[in-house]
Amino acid sequence: MSGLQSWSTTAINLPEHSDNAVHTDAGARAAGFERALVAGTSVYAYLTHPPMAAWGTAWLGHGGGELRLRRPVCDGDRVDCVIAAGDAGPIVEGRVGDDVQASLELWERADAPPIRDGERFPDIELRLTEAQRTYGTRAGDGLGIYAEQHIVHPVVWANLSNTVFKHNLVTGPWVHTRSRIFHEGVAGDGALLRVESTLVDRFDSRAGERALVDIRILADDAPVATIEHEAIVALA
Repeated sequence: MSGLQSWSTTAINLPEHSDNAVHTDAGARAAGFERALVAGTSVYAYLTHPPMAAWGTAWLGHGGGELRLRRPVCDGDRVDCVIAAGDAGPIVEGRVGDDVQASLELWERADAPPIRDGERFPDIELRLTEAQRTYGTRAGDGLGIYAEQHIVHPVVWANLSNTVFKHNLVTGPWVHTRSRIFHEGVAGDGALLRVESTLVDRFDSRAGERALVDIRILADDAPVATIEHEAIVALA
C-alpha cells in the first residue's frame, strides 16, 4: 500500500506529561489502570512513522489522517504499528499484543476544512523549545528525517492542541480521544508558531464531559496544520 511498512517500538511515558495524573503510576492506578498511561500524542507519533518513512515531507505538505485512541497504551508496552486496509484507504493500527489500541486512517492528500463558529480562545504564540523539537525521538520514534532536514515532527501539532485544552478546558485528569489532522505545510524547527483555537462543542458522555475544538497552527504566518481535537475534559 503505497510503500507503507509496519514498524514497532516501545511506548515511553515522557516526564513532561506528569501534570496529568493518569500519566503517573499512582494516578493511573487510582483510575483503575495497571500503570502510567502513555500520552495519546506519543501514540500518534508512533503511528506517523510508517507514512513519514514512505511518503516523507509530501505527507506533511498536503496529507493527514484521523487518529482514534481506542484503549490506553501503558508505559513499557510494545506497540506494533501494523498497516491495514480501510474502506477509504490505508490505516496504521497501533497494536499491543492482539488488541488494537489506536488507529490512524491515512490521507495522502486532503483539504483542510474551514474553522467552525464557536468560542474563540486566546492565541498561543511560541518558538519551539528543545523538549518539543526532540519530542518524537524521546517518545520512541527515531526516524531521522526530522533532524536531517531540521523540520518539525507532526506530533508537535497534536501536542500543541493538547496545550489548548490545558490552558482553557481542564483542571484535573483528562483523556485525549480523537483528532482529525490536516497537514498544510512543512515547518522549520526555528519557526515562530501561532495556535488559533475555537471551542465548537461541549457535551456529556458515559465516560465524562467531552469537548471538541477546532485548531489552526501557523508557522511564520503560513498555515501548517488544521486539527479537529476531541478529549474527555472531566472524567466520569
